[in-house]
Amino acid sequence: MAQALRLAHRGLYSTTPNPRVGCVLVQGGAVIGEGYTQPAGQNHAEIEALADAGRRRAQVRGATAYVTLEPCSHYGLTPPCVEALVAAGVGRVVAAMQDPNPLVAGQGLERLREAGIATACGLMAREAAELNVGFVARMTRGRPWLRLKLAASLDGKTALNNGRSQWLTGAAARRDGHRWRARACAILTGIGTVRDDDPRLSVREVDTDRQPLKVVVDSRLELPLSAQVLNGGGILVAAAQADAAKIEALNRAGAEVAVLPDARGKVDLPALMQELARRGINELHAEAGAKLNASLLREGLVDELLLYLAPMLLGDAARGMFDLPELTDLAGRQPLKITDLARVGDDIRILARLA
Repeated sequence: MAQALRLAHRGLYSTTPNPRVGCVLVQGGAVIGEGYTQPAGQNHAEIEALADAGRRRAQVRGATAYVTLEPCSHYGLTPPCVEALVAAGVGRVVAAMQDPNPLVAGQGLERLREAGIATACGLMAREAAELNVGFVARMTRGRPWLRLKLAASLDGKTALNNGRSQWLTGAAARRDGHRWRARACAILTGIGTVRDDDPRLSVREVDTDRQPLKVVVDSRLELPLSAQVLNGGGILVAAAQADAAKIEALNRAGAEVAVLPDARGKVDLPALMQELARRGINELHAEAGAKLNASLLREGLVDELLLYLAPMLLGDAARGMFDLPELTDLAGRQPLKITDLARVGDDIRILARLA
C-alpha cells in the first residue's frame, strides 16, 4: 500500500478534479502491475495497473489489488474501475479508504463482494486521506480545502506600509511556493493584491502540464484590463455587482465573471467556495492581502496556513498578515496546530491547521 501511495503521489499536479490514486497488483508475493490515475478523462489507477500487468504478460486472475481509494462504481468520463477488476478475475482488493464521493461511498467494495472478491478497507487510510485532502473536503462538505499561503518577516509583516513586498523570501522558498501552487486546482487572490503586485498567479518554477484556475475577488469589478493575471485565460472574477459593460469587457479579455453578492455588497465568500466546488476545485491555494485573508478567516473558510518566515524585521508600520480587530482577551485567539516545520533555503516554512 505504501508503494501504491507513492504511485498516487505522481498524480499530485495532474489528476484534478479526480482524486490522486495508486494501484499495485500482487501475485504470489511479486508485483505484477502498477499504475496511478492519469489526467481527467484518461485511465484510473486500476486500469493502468491492469494494463501494466498485461504488458508484462502477467497472470492477473487471483491477484491482490492494493488501491489507495475504493474503486469507482459509476460511469463518469471513464467506465467504472470495479467492473474492470471483476472482469480481470482478481481475487482480493485492499483499499486504503472508502471513496467519499456519494456516487460511490461503499458501493464499489460491495460490488466486489457480490462478485465473490474478498475486500478489506482501512490500511494506511490516514495517509491516503491526506494525499486527497481537497477531494475529501469537496465531497464531504461541498467546498474546497483552502490553503492560505503567506510570506512574512520574523515580526509577522508581509509588506512595507507602501505595499512593497517583492521579495521577502529567497528563491528556494519561492520555488517551493510554486510547488504548492502546482498541486492546487485554483489560486485565489483579491483585487488589492492585483493592484499592489500585479501578479501572474501562474506556476512557473516547477514543471506542470496544467495551470490552476485563477480566481480574483473583485467586488466592484475594478480589475484593470492590463493586469497580468488576465494573460493566458483560465480566470474567474468573483464580483458583487452586475455591471454589464465591465463584465463584457472582462469577457473579451478572456475572464469569466461570477456575480455573488452578500448582504453587505461584498463578494459572498462561502457562496464562492460552493461555486468553486461545483466546478470541481479540490484544493484552493490563496495568496491575498490582509483584508481578504481576514475575511476568509472570519468566515471559517481557511483550513491550513502555508507560512514562509524570512530572517528579517520590517517594523510596526509594515503591513500584517490579517486585518483583524484588536483582542482584549486571549479567549478570542485563534489556535493553530503546527503539522510541519522545515527550513527552505534561508527561510522557515510552517504548515499549520486551524484547530
